[in-house]
Formats: sequence, C-alpha cells, structure tokens
Amino acid sequence: MVQPAGDLARPGAADLLKLLAPFPGRAEIALRVALICALTVFVTSAYGTPEAAISAYVVFFLIQPDRVTSVVLGAAMLVLVTVIVGLVMLAAMFALDDPLWRVACIAGLSLGVLFVTSASKLRPVGAIIAMIVGFALDELGGVPFGEVATRALLYAWLMVAIPVGISICVNLLFAPSPRKLASRELAKRLRVAARSLAEPDSTHGALGACLREGDAKIATWLKLSVVDASSARADVAPLRQAVSSTLAILVAADLAAREPSGRLPASFVEPISDTLESMACMLEAGGYPIDIELSLPAVTKLTPLARIVVEDLHDAITGFAVVQMETEAETEVEANAATTATGTRGGFFLPDAFTNPDHVRYALKTTVAAMFCYLLYSQLDWPGIHTCFITVYMVSLGTTAETVEKMTLRIAGCLVGAILGTAAIMFVTPALTSVIGLMGLVLVGTWLAAWIAFGSPRMAYAGFQIALVFFMCVIQGAAPGFDLTVARDRTIGILIGNVVVYLVFTRVWPVSVAARVDTALSALQQQWERLAALPHASARRAQAASAMAQCGALEQDLALMHYEPSWVRPEAQWIAERRGVLAKLGALETPMFLLAERRPGDAAIGGWLKRLTGSPPQQPAETGAVTTADAASQAALNPALPDAADAAADNTNNTRTALLDLGDARLTQLEHAGSNDPVKDLTTHAPA
Repeated sequence: MVQPAGDLARPGAADLLKLLAPFPGRAEIALRVALICALTVFVTSAYGTPEAAISAYVVFFLIQPDRVTSVVLGAAMLVLVTVIVGLVMLAAMFALDDPLWRVACIAGLSLGVLFVTSASKLRPVGAIIAMIVGFALDELGGVPFGEVATRALLYAWLMVAIPVGISICVNLLFAPSPRKLASRELAKRLRVAARSLAEPDSTHGALGACLREGDAKIATWLKLSVVDASSARADVAPLRQAVSSTLAILVAADLAAREPSGRLPASFVEPISDTLESMACMLEAGGYPIDIELSLPAVTKLTPLARIVVEDLHDAITGFAVVQMETEAETEVEANAATTATGTRGGFFLPDAFTNPDHVRYALKTTVAAMFCYLLYSQLDWPGIHTCFITVYMVSLGTTAETVEKMTLRIAGCLVGAILGTAAIMFVTPALTSVIGLMGLVLVGTWLAAWIAFGSPRMAYAGFQIALVFFMCVIQGAAPGFDLTVARDRTIGILIGNVVVYLVFTRVWPVSVAARVDTALSALQQQWERLAALPHASARRAQAASAMAQCGALEQDLALMHYEPSWVRPEAQWIAERRGVLAKLGALETPMFLLAERRPGDAAIGGWLKRLTGSPPQQPAETGAVTTADAASQAALNPALPDAADAAADNTNNTRTALLDLGDARLTQLEHAGSNDPVKDLTTHAPA
C-alpha cells in the first residue's frame, strides 16, 4: 500500500544511525570543511583578528559539493559583505555619536538586509549575510569613537574575507569537479535500480529517495562541468541523455519493486543487474557507456507489467547515452522543465517580492528579536552573552513549522557542542602549547560537526549548531583558551537567542506551511497535465523528474505541519484532504509516466487527474484505441526485443490495459482508505 504523504515520524535510535551512516562524498566534504576551518584558525591567530570563532563558522556556509559552486559562492559572498560593510560605514558617519540614532540605524539596516534576504535569490546565503551585518552593527554600538568604529567594521570584513580566501584555495585544490559528482550520482542511481530488481522489498526506500531528489542538481553539475573544463561540450548532450535514461530505469525498477506482478525472474534480473553495474563502473571511471548490448530471454511468458519493466529497461539501457533528435522548441521545453515546475523566474527578486507581506514580516520579526537581545545584554551589562544577538540572525526561518522543527535540532546541537567544547577545555586544551595544537583540536571537532551538517537534511541544523557552540568554546583568541566562563556565557547567549526566536516566530505573525501547500499542489497537477502532452521523450522525462521532486517537497511540507502549534496548524480535515490528493498523485506517477512514454496525450491521464479533484472519471472508451500503425511503429523502435515484431499490436493493447488497470487500482485503494478515515467527520478549516 502507498504510504500516506507527509506521514513522517520523528527519527528514533535506529533512524538516527541510518542518518549518520556514510555515503559517497560525505567523509570528503567533512574533511574539506575541517581543513578550511583549521587553516582559518591559523590565519586569524597569526593576525590576531577578533571573533575568530565566527570566521571559522562562516566556512559552513561557503561549502558546496563541487568546486565551481564553492568558489563562486565564496567570491559572491565577499562582494556582498564588502558592499554591506560599506553601507554600515556610511551609516556610522551619522549615527555613531548619538545612541538613539545608533539604535535606529541598527534596526533600519537590519530590516533592509533581511527583507532583501527573504525576497530575493540571496535566501540560500542570507543567514550568513545577516549574521555578518548583525556582528558589524553590534560592534558599532560598543565603540567610543570613529577610528575604533572603522577598525571594528574592517575586522567584520576580515571575518569573512579570511575564510573566503582559504575556502577558494582549498576548493580549487581538493574539491571534486562537477563532472565527477554528476557521474557519481548517476552511478549510485544505477546501482540502486540494480539492487531493487534483485531485492525489491529491502530497497524501496532508497529507490523512492532517488526519484524524489529529481534531476536538477545533476543538470546543474553538467552545466558547470563545461565551465571548469571537466567535460567537453560534445559530452554534455550524451550525459544529459544518460540522465534522462536513468530516470526511465528508476521508474521501471520502481514498478517492479512495488507491484508483485511486475517482478522479474532471475533469468532477466541477472543480465540487467550485471549490465547496470558495468555502466556504473564506467561512469565512476570518468566515461559514459555507449553501444550497450543486452541480451534477454523471450518476454512472451511474462505478465503485462513485467513485460513493461523489461521493455523500458531494455530501451533505456541500450539507448543510455544515445542523443535523440529534437526540434529547437522541444529543446527549450526540456531546458525549462525545472523552472516551470518550481515557478521560478529570472531576475534578482522573487516574483512575489513586493506583494507578499511575509517578506516584510520576516524582516520585522527577526529585527525585533535581535534588538531585544541587543538591549537585554546591554542593559544587563553582560557582554559575554552577546552571542544571543548574532544567533537570532542565524536561526530565524520563514515559517513557524520550520522554526519549531529546527528548534529541537538547535537545542540538541547546542548542548552537544557545549559538552564537547567544555570537555575539550578541561581535558585537551591544557595539553596544547601552540596554535598548531589548537588547529588539530578544531580539525577533529569540525569534522564531527560537518559529518552531521552535510549529511541528511533532517539533522543538518544540529551539525551547524554543534559547530557554532564548539567554536565559541574552544576558540577564545589567538592561542588556546582555558576560560570556562567564556564558554558558559556564549552558550547561554546562544540558548537565549534560540528561545527568543521561537517565541517571536510562533506568536507574532506566525506563518503556516499550509500557505504554500495549495499553490504547490495545484502547480503539481498542472505539471502532469503538461507532461502528458509533451511529444519528445527527453522533455517529458525532464518534466517528470521535476514533478517527482516537487511531490517530495510537498510531502516534506505536510510532514512539517506536525511541528506547528495548535493555533497555527490547520485542522486535521484540511491536512487529511491534501495528504490524500498528494498520495494519489504519488501513486499515479509511475502509470502516468509509463503511459505518456508510450502514448503522449493519452486522455486516460487527464481522467486520472480529474478524479483527484472529485470530477467523474472518463470512460475507457474516450481514451482512444491503439491502432495497428501505432503498434507497428513501437515495434520498429524496439527491434532487439524478442517477439516484438510478431505480437506488436497485442503487446501494445495489453500494455495500455495493464497501465490503466494499475492506475485505477491504486486510485481505488486510496479512495477506499480515505473514505474510512475518521477525520472526515471533522469541520473543514481553510488556513489564511
């Protein structure tokens, strides 16, 4: 049975072990982050720059899996911080000597930066930018005269410039190329498909995760591989076709894994699995397979669904990197499939930047929380907890659900980081005699934090928080520090900042995840409608991959609602209805994709989508009959398949009937389960 969308439980002990398990590239990126942080500590110690802990923490926001993105992100970050520090210096000329104007300047600049962060494409790096601005403004408020203020702002710039420079150098030397990452990901997916054919009951989770990831990151890596010359331009088109073929392989393997009647006998599984393993090895070696030969037994004794699996696997494997002919219009559709799915457009600002009040409210809430912390430690004359002010900028999130979910990870990470940092001060730091020893300590602690931060998204925030608190404890200056009071005060400040953000974001203008669910759900249905009409296989598969990734994002949004307080969360009826629609869409993905592959524009796909909204389904007669010409053309496309030429018409009719029966059966099962759901008796609630 299909698992209800959004029905994700909090991870238990066994789940935590799985989330901490290694995967290709995890150890490498953790070691790279640790090395950059250790070198950052060395440089900051050599030049005596203040707040070296923040400089080390900045590294976590600069690292991406590939070297091109990491270098570009670091350079862009440096440019942005340079501009922002320049604006702060300009404001300091007018507000430094007047406390009232100084506070107003801090609040005004904070509002402006946070609004731009929320309403533009700066959002992925907005947290670190806001943190640097917060630090600069914090330092500005405590200086007695202009020369010191200028020096403080220059130190704020160096706080970013040092880790950026080191990050660029290390990434150029040691970070993997985009081509290597793309090939590694394709190889991983091929191996998952091979294992799912042999062990369908134990690998369904990994197979579903591959489908929910989509192809966007691989497509991006292929584009970047031309930039850093890790791929020749002539190789990009075959590799894009390989991405398209891999999706078809995954969908066929998913059908075999989820449907008992679609599973293949060992005589088919062994040659297919061996071929997929050979293809994966070739991709990892830096090439891509061409002229693939795959000999399979006759398919006449297989069930219709099993025959579909064999036919799709055979076609996708033998044509793995064979570039298909396409028109210019079809190429444009394929290139823009992911953009159409997500609704993103060109330009710096988001489409709703100046119409959605949530951007302004986010800036106001974060600024209010930060100013409260600023005034709190100023009035208490307790500068040791100034980390509460900086923490607000780092942990503020757009929605209440994300804030509450991440709060648990932040608190847990803060406590773990404090324990590690305190233990290091008590048992390790006394034995250190130089900055080299401090670098070694930072290297080990950073590797542990980075292992969590760059692993599963469900635990990433805990890793970031562990790193922040650990750095605050052990990096107390240009040499090893032993002051437990510093560690205590900084940890208390971080906890205060977390609590203030939680209270503000759950009580003042709380933003429910429900606000974006309906829009995304409607867009997802429209994606599948457009996909069914696309005539070219590459464009259709690109659209399908994007739709499956969007479905995964919606599942995560619905799961996040468990974390929303009762006064924010929609009622159970509203959630159950959206979960039901999303579960039906997930159940129909495979039948719709396979039917569109064989008969683009088949009206049965529209009939299924209408059933999701309660419209009466179309009769099978309205979907059109399969003609002999259609069957003959499909047989001509697959001359290598045994018995394909002799039974083309019967195979095509049987295939379509099997897919229609599969889609109807899955819908009926979910509709029956939904009709017995007790939450149907609850009052419908539509969120604002």
